[in-house]
Amino acid sequence: MTMTPVAPRLDDGLSGLPDEVRAHLHSRLKVVVPAQGGPGAPPQPISATSAVPPGNGHSSSEAASKSSVKEPAGPMVVLENVSKVYKNGSQALSQVNLQVNRGDFLFVTGPSGSGKSTLLKLLYGQERPNEGNILVNTERLDRLKGNRLAMLRRRIGVVFQDYKLIPRRTVAENVAFVLWAQGFTRKEIHRRLWPTLKMVGLQGKSQCFPDELSGGEQQRVSIARAVVSTPPLLLADEPTGNLDSENSLQVIKILKKLNSIGITVIVTTHDEHLVRISNHPVVQLNNGVLRHLRC
Repeated sequence: MTMTPVAPRLDDGLSGLPDEVRAHLHSRLKVVVPAQGGPGAPPQPISATSAVPPGNGHSSSEAASKSSVKEPAGPMVVLENVSKVYKNGSQALSQVNLQVNRGDFLFVTGPSGSGKSTLLKLLYGQERPNEGNILVNTERLDRLKGNRLAMLRRRIGVVFQDYKLIPRRTVAENVAFVLWAQGFTRKEIHRRLWPTLKMVGLQGKSQCFPDELSGGEQQRVSIARAVVSTPPLLLADEPTGNLDSENSLQVIKILKKLNSIGITVIVTTHDEHLVRISNHPVVQLNNGVLRHLRC
């Protein structure tokens, strides 16, 4: 498939990215991330916002940066009394309340069938709740349809357990496809692609096809694809489920690196060892009921 250059759109799905993340990406990875002023605008560093305890999901507006760009106020994710029942009568979630602040790293644990994947599907709009409200980056998901929902999804990176790579496309093409689909120019795709592949340790495998990679390498391609457009929120659904312990640790290390530059990360897992060795908040789902294990 030939990637024809397309003029970048003013709203390229990056408008929700905090200035501090743009600054870190620029200084650490040499990635130029458009600010809300337009493609290629220089990053405007601001002080990191400290995490606050879970509350009612409302806060005053943050001060504008020097460029008068206002970042959204409030937490990244809020679920209020959310329930999900499938058509066959299966109760996936029951009256779930959860708040995830910007810049948090959250583990969601629980056995198979406990509702972990359903929770993430609700957060990126693949499923709709039967009851309750869901806010992602201050947007009420029940009010979003069509293009508005598509634009929100551009600001959410998703990593799947089974990778979901395009088999007849190279590593570079799998990752670049996201940017091409969002209308980035060939030049900007190139500028973003190689630092991202380097970050996940796959710059030497750019011309390989998925079936030429190990499971751990395929998962790192999946992570690169999810973050190459620098979304403010990353959802990882059992990202280590098919990996051995060494590759699992490598994947978690990459996710922590992304979190360290300000990206909010939510990871579902049933790997208790990974949870124990990571000093991050943990919630548990069991039969659709959520409880906090570690704050």
